[in-house]
Amino acid sequence: MSDEGSGKAANQLPIWGNEKTMNLNTMILANIQGSPYFKNNLYKLKTYHQVIDEIYYNVAHLEPWERGSRRTSGQVGMCGGVRGVGAGGIVSTAFCCLYKLYTLKLTRKQVYGLLDHTDSPYIRALGFMYLRFTQPPQNLISWFEPYFDDDEEVDPKAGGGSPMTIGMMLRNMLTSLDWYSTLFPRIPVPVQKQINAVLTNKFPIQPAVAPVRQENLEPKETNNHEEREPREPRRERPRSRSRERRRSRDRSGFETRDRRPDSRERRREKKYKRDKRDRSRSRNRSKDRKEKYRSERRDHSRERRRY
Repeated sequence: MSDEGSGKAANQLPIWGNEKTMNLNTMILANIQGSPYFKNNLYKLKTYHQVIDEIYYNVAHLEPWERGSRRTSGQVGMCGGVRGVGAGGIVSTAFCCLYKLYTLKLTRKQVYGLLDHTDSPYIRALGFMYLRFTQPPQNLISWFEPYFDDDEEVDPKAGGGSPMTIGMMLRNMLTSLDWYSTLFPRIPVPVQKQINAVLTNKFPIQPAVAPVRQENLEPKETNNHEEREPREPRRERPRSRSRERRRSRDRSGFETRDRRPDSRERRREKKYKRDKRDRSRSRNRSKDRKEKYRSERRDHSRERRRY
């Protein structure tokens, strides 16, 4: 009796986290529990093997929502475009079956039966998702590590278009919290560092190597005996006037370029150039005006004195 009791205890699989919600998003859980498919079709299934048959016949992807059933474009504020938040849609068959497996309280033997099933990759994938949602983070690496090199292909996206191997899917589950508009339970930082160390040891990052072109490998044919065609002589462009003006000759006869400040001074001289005659005329005119103004004032003052 003691051996049977110890065997049953070892076969039990404890649940980690929130036992009421299975650590699922509350929006997804509410849609599962209110789904007619879950209340009518899955409610009739009472055994583990019946649920596996249901997965085999009806599950075609692993997203939480059916394709095109969830709309987030009309939402505004804090709920707009946030993962797992907002108006729900039609919950997927995969997540309904996943929650149905949770209600059966699977044992270790039954979980291993899911992971090693040979009929459908979606049965295996739901087994790994069951572990990801219900098991302690420190135990995940011991469950997933034997399957990192699994080459069986599965397409988790609704409608297809994102195929990957089971091993790639497991690595994504351990390194990323995102899963098609929902979130996995958070892994503590120390545990995440241990998981990353195991992954880097098993899958070292190789440096990217540039692809070698076939042209570089083939030797280039050279014909030294062929005579080259004579090139046409270059045509000299006519120099502009501004360039010719810049050049001047020193007293020694060597050709030099004008310095910048000299050219500025020349421009000023050119702009404000006036002859000495003009300056003298302007000075004389100003003197004449002053004398004329003074004489006029004198005349006015004399007239005032008379009157």
